[in-house]
Amino acid sequence: MKIDSSLSAIVTGGASGLGLATVQALRTAGAKVAIFDLNEEAGLKAAEETGSVFCQVDVLSDESVDAAFAKAREVNGQERVLVTCAGGGNAIPTARRDKKTGEINFFPSDKFEFVLKLNTVGTFRCITRAAAGMMSLEPLEGDRGVIINTASAAATEGQMGQAAYSAAKAAINGMTLTIARDLSREAIRVNTIQPGIFDTPAMARATPQMKEALGAMVPHPPRLGVSEEYASMALEVVRNGYINGTTIRLDGGIRMQPR
Repeated sequence: MKIDSSLSAIVTGGASGLGLATVQALRTAGAKVAIFDLNEEAGLKAAEETGSVFCQVDVLSDESVDAAFAKAREVNGQERVLVTCAGGGNAIPTARRDKKTGEINFFPSDKFEFVLKLNTVGTFRCITRAAAGMMSLEPLEGDRGVIINTASAAATEGQMGQAAYSAAKAAINGMTLTIARDLSREAIRVNTIQPGIFDTPAMARATPQMKEALGAMVPHPPRLGVSEEYASMALEVVRNGYINGTTIRLDGGIRMQPR
């Protein structure tokens, strides 16, 4: 699918990191973009800097998501591209013993459930709305639309404490082919990008030494990924009409260690 001024796109989590880089790349290519993000301050700033429309949205809420899609479509028209970057995680062992007191604690179920709702259900909530909207369009170069989801290396090599995040991202991988099959008759392609360790705002607390050590774990190139590389892959998935129903690893060949 050609990316130009006739194309409307939505990027969730578009106010920072991988999402913002994707917004910038789409705008550079000429597309109209709506930024979906919970952070109003960052979202408004990103929208102003990129010439996009900002829609404050909580992906945990049907009403919030529906309102955001309605606003984006009112301004930019029906989207043909959805890139879902909204998400997050926590780091809690399944069960652990306090080294000092010997007290045993376990992973609170509500915190596990929240991560699944934020990543998996939040992603699916946006997919369903986008797919229904795309079905109202006529095919363009064979496609009515393209949906791109974001997983993580944790989906396949989750580290200690990542049980919830691994489960949530593995579910995104797992539903990719199924949703692609569901939407194949409607000429809507569905794919997932599975990034490794990227230098995003989530790494803000890491020291330069920590980042260097993490980068050295990557076989080649031995560095952290940069958001622009994710954005480049996302745009290639949009443009390449034969990429469908798959998860693409974008990680320099890394396979995560237990910790």
